[in-house]
Amino acid sequence: MQVFVESCPDTLPVPAAREGQSEAWDALFKRFQLPLYSYVYECLRDEQTSLDIVQETFINAVKHIRQLREDGKFGSWLFGIAHQKIQQHRRKQANDAAKHETFYEQPELENENPLQWLIRREDEKRFMDCVGNLAPPHRSVLLLHFIEGFKLDEIAEITQAQVGTVKSRLFYAKKALRNLLKRELQ
Repeated sequence: MQVFVESCPDTLPVPAAREGQSEAWDALFKRFQLPLYSYVYECLRDEQTSLDIVQETFINAVKHIRQLREDGKFGSWLFGIAHQKIQQHRRKQANDAAKHETFYEQPELENENPLQWLIRREDEKRFMDCVGNLAPPHRSVLLLHFIEGFKLDEIAEITQAQVGTVKSRLFYAKKALRNLLKRELQ
């Protein structure tokens, strides 16, 4: 999994993207598509929905790039759009489930060659499965902080929560994750 760090904002072609240059958007898409997809997928655990949300995120970014005030915060702004799309998707699922009186089931993970999976990714899979069992707000802050490398104040912007709330969610996410991992290793 790729770690995202917004370390070189000067190298991001945000001003050119704002002017509508397709090469700039191509560069931004190439830079952010994988970390954005990884975040959305780990939040939702649905490949097609994750791809759709990444696409919707970039469509919204193109439409609203003029609202971005600080070019150096393009990454956190983009992840904020994706976070809102995830929340909208969860609300829609909850509404649909309530209407049909059915329970939402997590989609099955992709089947891979078991031997390759065990050799290369057994620990990562167990870890990510445990992360997937966290409550959605805890999972989001954990992924944004440790996997994507965002700072607490950036996570607060993305999730539209107070920094104190982000700290609390991160604390409880780590505590819950430790407990899940202990049970997994027993």
